[in-house]
Amino acid sequence: MHLNPYGEYAVTLAADLANRHPQTLDELVERCVDAGIILDFPIAEKDLGETLDLLTEWSKIVDLTDAEGRAELVNIMLEQASAYPRMTNHAGDGWHLHYRDPQQSLAEVLKALFSVGTALHLVGRGMHRLGRCSLEECTNIYADTSRNGRQRYCSPTCSNRDAVRRHRART
Repeated sequence: MHLNPYGEYAVTLAADLANRHPQTLDELVERCVDAGIILDFPIAEKDLGETLDLLTEWSKIVDLTDAEGRAELVNIMLEQASAYPRMTNHAGDGWHLHYRDPQQSLAEVLKALFSVGTALHLVGRGMHRLGRCSLEECTNIYADTSRNGRQRYCSPTCSNRDAVRRHRART
């Protein structure tokens, strides 16, 4: 079975890039490859700036907490970026779906990937399962892929830090 790179994988890559912006095009490319994206499309220097703009746009979806507003922003991004689904075996590693036109730039591919992935994540897991860390001094984004859907922190480190803080406040 070939796993589709949409949903959990796309939304966690978006969160990772939003939390720690790539500083160079080479870093962006490396992190995309590490996430499993096959780069068989044009890559240009402008992709870094366009991707950073995309991450700002995507973060607005994260920061909206009402379902209707969140859905509206995702729908706008889907309209701007996504094409009809098409089956492909472009890398010879199994058939899967693409939600983008062929030969788009890296930034355009990421926009399609993030919009479809975010939509699948939210409708499949719940509209509340995307947010910012609850630790006061942390602004990192998380995509809640937990079983119970109650994630509030970006990492176990932040969760533990807040638990220790709450414990110390009680004693």
